[in-house]
This record gives sequence, structure tokens and C-alpha cells, in this order.
Amino acid sequence: MRRLIVTENPEKWTLEVEGVQVVSPSSYINDEEYAKQKNVKVINLCKSYQYQSEGYYISLLAEARGHKSLPVTSTLMDFKLPNLAREDAQDFDKLIQDVLDVATKDDKIEFNIYLGTNSNQALSRISQLLFNLFQMPILKASFLKKEKWQLQSLKPLNPKDLSEAEKNELIESLKMFLSGKIVRKNYKRKKYDLAILVNQDDPNPPSDSKALQKFVKAADKVGFSTEFITKADYGKLTQFDALFIRETTNVNHHTFRFARRAEYEGLAVIDDSNSILKCTNKVYLNELLAANNIPTPKSVIIQKNRYDNINMEFPYVLKQPDGAFSKGVKKVKNKEEQEEVLKEFFQQTELMIAQEFMPTSFDWRVGILGGEVIYVCKYFMAKNHWQIIDWKSKNKDRLGDSETIPVHMAPKNLIAISLKATKLIGNGLYGVDVKEVDGKYYIVEINDNPSIESGIEDDVDNMDLYERIMSHMMKIVLSH
Repeated sequence: MRRLIVTENPEKWTLEVEGVQVVSPSSYINDEEYAKQKNVKVINLCKSYQYQSEGYYISLLAEARGHKSLPVTSTLMDFKLPNLAREDAQDFDKLIQDVLDVATKDDKIEFNIYLGTNSNQALSRISQLLFNLFQMPILKASFLKKEKWQLQSLKPLNPKDLSEAEKNELIESLKMFLSGKIVRKNYKRKKYDLAILVNQDDPNPPSDSKALQKFVKAADKVGFSTEFITKADYGKLTQFDALFIRETTNVNHHTFRFARRAEYEGLAVIDDSNSILKCTNKVYLNELLAANNIPTPKSVIIQKNRYDNINMEFPYVLKQPDGAFSKGVKKVKNKEEQEEVLKEFFQQTELMIAQEFMPTSFDWRVGILGGEVIYVCKYFMAKNHWQIIDWKSKNKDRLGDSETIPVHMAPKNLIAISLKATKLIGNGLYGVDVKEVDGKYYIVEINDNPSIESGIEDDVDNMDLYERIMSHMMKIVLSH
């Protein structure tokens, strides 16, 4: 992606970053060269962002041309609503209190934020947070402490507002932001950069620490430098060429926003936002599979306050639309349990799924990437339980055993139905859960962000599995 910095007096800027050009507003507005270019990132550093100023029109024209603009015009408009920043900051109150109590002994603090950074390391987390919320190249934040710290104001700045020392700090931040080159001793950086989104507090992450390290090793082999990022690193996405999400996804969640932002910025992404949107909603999946004649356990969509026509024999299963890892799924054995679970689930959703209970000793899991099967597992039910995870158990055996088999040894009909189902979703990375009853196969769910853990899904192919996934990611990068 070509990078342009648009600012007055470009001859005064000395960035020396490969692939970055500094141009004037007049050049960007009038030169056909820039109007016709594709795959361009524009950093708008004009002297004003006021409505209908040159700076305003730079962002507006960039969006009209299909260029990626920082800031976008909608962000410029956000600053006309002064309470918006304070309301958003309240969601991160604990972080703000913890950081500022350490950063200063005074009851007031003001500081500048340059592309999510500040030279004071004590303020780096808040700087990144505010940049994530409001994507402006330069921000000035002001906090005041009464009973506790509160954001008083957050406003955009322009290079003309900065002292010489502050301009130098901006330039250093620009170099880091545009190159994405993080200095590491004795480390030779690869041509392409991969971000792996993780959450250390996720109780059931899709990949354990050993598997994550195998992904890093595989990524290095295919040509990626890898960095683990968290939800606090939203503003750093533009420094990477690819994003691999390895924390539990959902639509009303930062993982979905990361996927959407990465796609907007032209990164290769697994899981893509379309797959997250479709796979994390069981109501959608039920309708999709039924419309395409894919065999499933008998299922029906039920609506809040209109569920007197549930035509299911007890026991059957009730499913929240966005449950993950067998959570939000409950078996009901009688009318009393049914009413209790319905009341609980309908507090969070207007629709849910009632599904036939198919008792089996294990579920098949078929891993699919880019329309090809990459692993096949059997997930056995937890001890004395009907699911593969017994969430109520505090014992180590809350998780059932597993068995991974070579793909070529898997039943052909199992493979066929799994591939047919995932083609309805997309071309990403999926885990298909399948019931086998009397030699017939029934799709239970299609999961984005499937589990890939050391000693389980990789039990047959080991490093080859990780290298196959990373090679697929590199293929997407090279095709962009």
C-alpha cells in the first residue's frame, strides 16, 4: 500500500521512510496522478480540519477515491460533540485511574498523543486507548482529578500547533507508525508483518500457548515477522500486513471491529468479518443450512413470547444465538426446565434455537481452510455429561477426550457434507461440528475461529498444520 502524508510545506518534512511521500493539499486535490491511484493510505496533517477547509476536503476526497484516510471525515465530525469523548472514556475508567495515579502527583495533567504514542511511557496505555477511540494523528488530552480522574477535553491538533520539540516527537511517531518496524536486538525482520490477536484472560482461548508458539515458528518459516497484540492495540493495525484472530470472536465485540478495520486497511484477515457475522449466530446458521438442504438435527427458531408451538420431544436442546464453546446451550428435560431456560435466555435475545437432542459418544470436528480439509477430530463427551465440556464440573476431566485421525481416513460423506456447508459461509478457517447417527451425518454448527491446540488438532500433522495455515495467510497477502 502506498502511503501519502498530505500537509502544507512538504519540502520541510524529512521522514526518510521507504514508500512514503509527502505532498501538499493542492497536489493531492488537483494532480490526476493521485486521483487515479489505488491502494493508498493518506495521513492528513493539514493545518485545519474545520468543516469545508482544505484538511476537511483531503479526508473527504480520499474516501471518495477509495483511499484509506486518517482521519476519516466521520471522526472529524465526532469532535463537534464534546461529550462523546468523555462518555467513551468512562468505559475505561479503571485503566485511567490506575495510570494517572502513577503518572502524576498533581490534580491536572495535559499531554499530546502522536498516532497513539507519548514519549512518557507511563502515559502510553492511555495514549493508545484514546487513539483507538478517536483515530486522529495528533490529539491533546486534558484530565482533571476531583474525587477521581475525569477526561475534561480531547481535541485534535495540527502540526502548526506544535513546538519544534513536539514536531520532532511527531516525526518519530510517524516513522514508527508508517514503517511498523519495532526495534528488536539480534532479530532480522521479515518483509511482511503478522499480528496475532490474543486475550490472556480468555478462559477458553482457541489456541493454547504451545500452539501459539508453533504459529509463530510457522509464520517465520513462510516469511512473516509476528507480534502478539491485544484489544488495546487497535490503533496499531495499520502497521501490519495480516491479522490472525486467536481469541473467541463475536459480533458485538472488539474481535469483529478488529476484523472490519483490518479489512478496511487492506490486511489479510483470519477470521474475516463475514465469517464472524455468520458463524457466531446460530439463528442465521439454522436458516442457511435449512435453505440449502444440509442435514441438521431437527431445529426450529423460537420467538420471545411466542414459543407455545415448540414441537420437540423432551429432552431437547435450547441454544442462545451467539453462545460459544458449548456455553449458552442447555438441555431441557421437562416443561419446568424449559420455562426456566427460556426465561433466562430471552433476557438477552428475541430469537433462539430449539434443537433435537441427538445423544452420541462423540462429535466429529472437521477443520477446513480455503475450501480444503486440514484436520479431522473426534471430540468425546465429558465424563458423565452430554457435552464435550462440562461447565459445571470443577475437576480436570471437565473436558472429554479427543482423537485426531488422518484426513484420508475420515469417512467420505463426513468430508463432503462439511465442505458443502462451509462453502455457504466463505473461504476462511472453519471448524464444522457433525453428529453421526446410524451412518448418517448431521451438521450441528459451523464455527469460525476453531480450536487449534497443541496435542489435539495437530496430533497427526503437527507443524505441517500450522505451516499450512500460515502459508494460506501469506497467499492472501500476496494476492492483495
